[in-house]
Amino acid sequence: MNGFDSQAEGTADSENVERKPALGASSSQWTLRSSFVGPQGIRSGWSMLIFTAILMVEVLATRVPVNRLLHLMKRTPTLEAWSPAMAASILVLLVLVATAIMAKIEGRPVLSYGFMDKRILSRFVLGIAGGVTALSALVLALKMSGWLIFDGRALHGKSAWSYGLQWGIAFLFTALFEESLLRGYLQSTLTRGVGFWWAAVLLSLAFGATHLFNHGESPIGIFSVVGAGLLFCLSLWLTKSLYWAVGLHAGWDWSQSYLYGVPDSGQVASGHLFATHPSGGLIWSGGPTGPEGSLYVLPTMAIIALGVWIAWSRSGRRNEPAAILATRP
Repeated sequence: MNGFDSQAEGTADSENVERKPALGASSSQWTLRSSFVGPQGIRSGWSMLIFTAILMVEVLATRVPVNRLLHLMKRTPTLEAWSPAMAASILVLLVLVATAIMAKIEGRPVLSYGFMDKRILSRFVLGIAGGVTALSALVLALKMSGWLIFDGRALHGKSAWSYGLQWGIAFLFTALFEESLLRGYLQSTLTRGVGFWWAAVLLSLAFGATHLFNHGESPIGIFSVVGAGLLFCLSLWLTKSLYWAVGLHAGWDWSQSYLYGVPDSGQVASGHLFATHPSGGLIWSGGPTGPEGSLYVLPTMAIIALGVWIAWSRSGRRNEPAAILATRP
């Protein structure tokens, strides 16, 4: 059973049906075991705590060799540009290992936390196309309104293709890391405890909190990050998978950082195709935050959410029994 499905329509499958107590036993009787284990296995709070502890141990155990590797890559001209992709890929590996351990403990398929879908390629490609298109439309609106100025091409020839590939891989791994962490295991597990949408709100707020200390971040930027988290959760609720969210996340970030050279949550990437700079009031141009800090981002995200709802609301409900069956261990 996938934790995402238990709350989607207010129904439950066979795993959620209350187990009958043994003869002579009281269903409300408290035991030490019941504090840790419920009808669906280890209680969600303890599962999340164990998952977090595993991640922390992994980070501490690999911190020194990983830092040395990244330092060496940054000092090597031919490898320096690949260091962001390497760093993101290591984070993906750590989350995958922690998820695999928890899947083994809980007796679930490792892909059941948002990555079990027969339409992997189509959802992923559609997500990438949606991310590039939506960000391009946002940039175009800012340019036409005079809030974003294009200064010309910054890269040409082989360098343009090389940086485009390097940043594409880096943002793909970044999207995989953030989605598998926040909308993968944690979303599935917290759903068992508080329901899908409460879990979505809490984890989206946590997603926004991770951007609070980015240099150049703004209140509108933080709000848009939280909104993006909820948007990804909406796609997860409707499609029962994260492939579209990973694609859109990667396409959006790649377009900001490489294609248009605008700040991404206050951070500017080295090696971008176009050189641009904001102009005018911060709430309209986004200023150092980038397009995500502009009020223009709000209708952009609303249109994406509407498109997701129109595309998948009916098919998501129709395919729900199959999705539940496919993700049951």
